[in-house]
Amino acid sequence: MNKKLVAALSGGAALVLALTGCGGGDDNGKKLDDWAKKACDQMQPQVKKITEANASIAAMQSEVDSKKVQQTDSTAFQTNVDAYKALAASVDRAGAPPVKDGETNQKNAVKALNDLSVAYANLKKRVDAMDTGDKNKFGDGLKGIAADMLKLSSQSNDALKKLQSGDVGKAMTKQPGCKVPAASTTPGQKA
Repeated sequence: MNKKLVAALSGGAALVLALTGCGGGDDNGKKLDDWAKKACDQMQPQVKKITEANASIAAMQSEVDSKKVQQTDSTAFQTNVDAYKALAASVDRAGAPPVKDGETNQKNAVKALNDLSVAYANLKKRVDAMDTGDKNKFGDGLKGIAADMLKLSSQSNDALKKLQSGDVGKAMTKQPGCKVPAASTTPGQKA
């Protein structure tokens, strides 16, 4: 139904992957491994919720019933509101990673995650207010939401990449809690 929305969700998935520290290599000591374990263990349930919410939106791309699309998107957006807020709290509770600029990177990541939570709350309000009776108008509204999701992913990605860069990312990839859960639907499969 909406290719831009699926593309935006793919961007959101990339952002979550950035947060969960995809990378590899040697470690920078026990303190860093301990920090990564603490952070990853707290983040895992939220990352799973975000992945599943985004998959539910992507699964609606061929749905013709505007009301079903609206309900699914609204529910998924609320899930993301809560999950990103919880992720921000998790990163905050984990403290700064024991690396150069760790505190700055942590604060930037917490802000980016909280910003995502607020932005998804705004998207939820917008989708809830959309008129499902006019399919063309509804489709145009979804395109606007998708465009905003793309911008959002782009704006928040940098702080999250900085949090998981270098040795921090390497330490995070070793943790079972930072393994990205598989989604039941891969965004972008249908066009």
